[in-house]
Order: sequence, then structure tokens, then C-alpha cells
Amino acid sequence: MRYLRLVRNIRLGIKNLMLHKLRSLLTVLGVVFGVGSVIAMLSVAEGASAEALAQIRRLGTNNIIITSIEPLEDPGGATGSSGRISMMMFGLKYDDELLIRQTLPSVERTVPVKLTRKDSRLGERLQQLRILGTTPDWFDLVNRQLLAGRTLLPRDLQKNSGVCVLTESGARKLLATERTIGQCINIGSDIFEVVGIVKAEPMTGKVQTPDQEFDAYVPINVARAWFGDVNRKGSSVTSGLEMIELHQILVQVKQIEQVEAAAKAIEALLQTSHKNKDYNVSVPLTLLRQAEQTKRTFNIVLGSIAGISLLVGGIGIMNIMLASVTERTREIGIRRAIGAKRGQIILQFLIETVVLSLVGGLIGVSIGVAIPSIIAHFAKMPTIITAYSVILALGISAAVGIIFGLYPAVRAANLDPIVALRHE
Repeated sequence: MRYLRLVRNIRLGIKNLMLHKLRSLLTVLGVVFGVGSVIAMLSVAEGASAEALAQIRRLGTNNIIITSIEPLEDPGGATGSSGRISMMMFGLKYDDELLIRQTLPSVERTVPVKLTRKDSRLGERLQQLRILGTTPDWFDLVNRQLLAGRTLLPRDLQKNSGVCVLTESGARKLLATERTIGQCINIGSDIFEVVGIVKAEPMTGKVQTPDQEFDAYVPINVARAWFGDVNRKGSSVTSGLEMIELHQILVQVKQIEQVEAAAKAIEALLQTSHKNKDYNVSVPLTLLRQAEQTKRTFNIVLGSIAGISLLVGGIGIMNIMLASVTERTREIGIRRAIGAKRGQIILQFLIETVVLSLVGGLIGVSIGVAIPSIIAHFAKMPTIITAYSVILALGISAAVGIIFGLYPAVRAANLDPIVALRHE
């Protein structure tokens, strides 16, 4: 019986709203835009943060990345007088990698990375590549998708093999329609055999990745023997020659709980052997936590901004329902005179406001789902529509209907039946 009465009240509410179609439509626009903006903005924020978080995770939450940087202070190799070019040594050393591996018990393994840039050629095709001299462990610490062939193997280091692994972009530029695995290319003045192709992860935003779009990975002992034990970073008459032994050291820690303590220990260890701060210690786990916190804060800010639209929509619903109470004063008086209770009057007006807000919410959901797809297609930005954003938006729209419809409903129920019957 109660169910039938509720259905009848809902039908009556919809009928009353349909008597003023344009007014009802304009009333729900605030809710439509509010719900749509909540879903759209949260999906864009979710997509952007998910991409950054995934990239950080691929760097390895158990890893620590140490990078050579130019010190702020002169490390001692100042430019000579009379315009002579001097040598300035800075950055990580081979001894640093050995010291970290042998001193810290929490360290599982370390991977040295030596960088240089060389023009690479295959026939008529020419492409400058960044050469990473490293060990096979690099591909275990930094998870990269293997597209063809294999990565570096321990036997490549043992035999000083002239082999290289190219990134996908480098392979496309150099190899083009040629066969890929087993093809020989010129790197500088040396010949290397391509044994594999991997997918690189170029740097996005402030996330520092150990690889770039056009990289070639070679055994580190081959890089040292063929390209020099110390690489020149740059040269000028004013700054001299800047020389670096190792550009990066990747450190894998045994337990994730030990990562941040190990990073502090590495900092302290390097301070004893480096006069100036010519290195940077980056911890992907710390970056991950910071990114997750930023994501939560960003979602709260965006949700609050979108919530303002819903608040404006709720105020619009309340204003329209107050006007509706004034228009239907005589109807309310007749219903009260024939026995309708206050609760029934309140329920009738609440049903109308909830119907308005839910209809606006459903329209807003369809718009909110469509906008991220358009953004992803035209702006090439990643977007993720989550279930919680849809549920949150619909829940807020229903709450808006109840909260802002309650006052007009109570006001209608409290009208004096005799005064209401006399109303013209």
C-alpha cells in the first residue's frame, strides 16, 4: 500500500514538473553542470596522476637513483689564467658505486651508468644516440618492455662484445625497413650489433627517468674501452672541460621498508668522498608518496570547485520550489482541508525536488562521461573515469535535492489551511 502511494506521489510530482517544462529545465541546469564538471575534472586529474604514478612505479619502488650534477661551487678545477682551458672533474666515480655496494648491508645490487652521445649511422641514415654503458642488471632494476630480441647478458661483459640494445624510436630512425635483430650499425667510429629493442619511457614533468627516447645500451666495459674512461660533458673557454666518470648509479634495496634509510645512508657516505655536492639522490618511493598526496589534494580542490556549481544549482532548485509553493498555495489548502497531513505535503515537495536533482544528475553524468573522451581524443591527454566520481556526483545531486527542497516543503506543510484556501 505504501509502495503504491509512493509511486502515485512520484507520478504526481513528475506531472507537476511537466506543467512548467522550461522552468524545470532551467532549474536543473545548475545540477547538470555541477555533476558534469565533478566527473570531468576528476577524470582528467585521475588520468594525469595515474600516468605519473605508473611511471614512478616503473622506476622501481625499491630503487634509488643517484645522478651526477654540476656543483654550485668550483670543485677545484678552475679555469686557468691567460685564457687557457682547464679540466674540471666532478660527479660520481667508479669507486662510489663500489663503496655503496660493499658498505651498506641493505643494498641488494648497484648498477653503474656511463653516458655519452655519438652519431650513429646505417647506410644513408644518421641519428644521434645517447649511449648508456651499463650492466645487464639495468634491465632488472628499470622495468622496460622488450619489443624484440634480448637485453644485455653477462657474457656480453665477459667477452667485451660490441653489442647494443636500441630503444624503439632509435630503431625506427636507423633501421627503418632493414632487418632489426643482428643488424650492424656504426656508433661513432665503432661497429655494434643490434641484439634487442626496448620501449623507452621519456621524462614526463618532474619525474626523472634513467632513459630517453633515443638511447642505445652497451656493456659498460665496452663503453669505457671504446669511448673513453672519462667522458667530457662540455667545453668552453670560460668554464673549461667538464669531465665525468659515471653519470648515474642505480641502487636496489633489499626491502622497501629500508629504502628511505638507505637513501640517507648513501647521502652520508657520498659526503665523505665528495668535497662538493656534485650528485643528486632521487628516491622513486618518496616521489610516489608525494605524487599520491598531491593527487589527493588536487582531487579535493577540483571537487570543491565543482561542488560550488552544485551549490548554485541547489539554490536555484530552492528558489523555484519556493515560487512553486506560492503558486500552489490554494492547492495545498484544499489538500490539507480534505485530510492531507503535513508529512504528506513535505513528501510531495521533496519528491519533486529530488526528481529535479536526479534528472539533472543523470544528464550531468552523461555529459561528464562524454567530456573526458573528447579531451582524450583531441588533446591526447589520459583520462580515467572512476566509479567513485560518478557515485559521488549522483550522491551529491540527490543530497542537494533533499537539503534545498526541505525548506520549501516544510514551509508548504506549515501553511494554515484556512489562509491557504482564501489565497488567490
